[in-house]
Amino acid sequence: MAPETPADRQFMDRAIETFIRLALIAMLAAWCFDIVRPFIVPSLWGMIIAIGLHPLHGRLLDLLGARPGLAATLLSLLAFATLMVPAVLLSGSVVDGIHALMRDYGEGELQVPLPPDWVAGLPVVGGTVDSFWREASHNLVDSMRRALPEIKMVLHWLGRMAAGAGMGIVQFIFAIAIAGVMLAHEGAARRATQTIAHRLAGERGVEFAALATATVRSVTRGILGVALIQSLLAGLGWLAVGVPLAGVWALLALLLSVVQIGILPVALPILVYVFFHTSTLTFVAFLVWTVFVGTIDNILKPILLGRGVEVPMAVIFVGAIGGFLSGGIIGLFVGAVVLVLGYKLFLAWLDERPEPVA
Repeated sequence: MAPETPADRQFMDRAIETFIRLALIAMLAAWCFDIVRPFIVPSLWGMIIAIGLHPLHGRLLDLLGARPGLAATLLSLLAFATLMVPAVLLSGSVVDGIHALMRDYGEGELQVPLPPDWVAGLPVVGGTVDSFWREASHNLVDSMRRALPEIKMVLHWLGRMAAGAGMGIVQFIFAIAIAGVMLAHEGAARRATQTIAHRLAGERGVEFAALATATVRSVTRGILGVALIQSLLAGLGWLAVGVPLAGVWALLALLLSVVQIGILPVALPILVYVFFHTSTLTFVAFLVWTVFVGTIDNILKPILLGRGVEVPMAVIFVGAIGGFLSGGIIGLFVGAVVLVLGYKLFLAWLDERPEPVA
């Protein structure tokens, strides 16, 4: 075995010193990440909201004489009202509906109508649903007692959904405040974004940053905006005709609209309920309203999705839906941005021509 030379010892000392430095940097980075982790999701939402509201912020700046602080404050208050007013109305309808059901059940006045004849003809589950429905219409107490485990499971799921919705509202409130700060300091935020993008991707970094901004704005309008419009219009219609628990159904319609299923799985049973509990004129008007709300996305989505982005609409759509399925509501935006950037990088790679060999 060869004796250790001074050069070997010096190399080992440098390697150990480098390892210690890297370990300390990694520990510091992990510590910083653990501290800021609760703020990551609200900060991402704040960036998304700021990007979505930026065009309106520019119009307000022109009207208010270039006063960014006042414009950002007004937009934040408008966003708070947009979030809280429907939430209060829909949550109030949920509470009132639950109280009415509990009161009628306690007084023995809760009656379940007989099922229509077509229920028994449904494939696979028709017979079971028809039998349980008829039994509940004759003796609701015994039917609920037999279905108590399933009712407990549904109530537990509804409780978790309500808790998640409450936490989501709190995060949205915090995100709106972050978005207001970003809009108030728009110039500094833009410079910081361009600097980071330039450091990461060189000369094309600024182009990719602008592309990511346009993609987020497109997804905000074309998917989340359309889903929000549909669910709000549907919820207002259900409130108008007196549908119980209209807030819960509106929230479920919002989730189904975001994942591109649409509101029809929720609207069709409600149409059946309205048919049996209201007049013919009310049902016809409600049917027209439901058809209008259920098909409005076919008009709005081609107009809003992909607007301002030189990328095929299918790429944005696939990225948004794939991101939502893999990462939740934040993935709706992150997936679209990542897939669009990957698409542009792939096109840049295809456009490059190899240099001829000498």
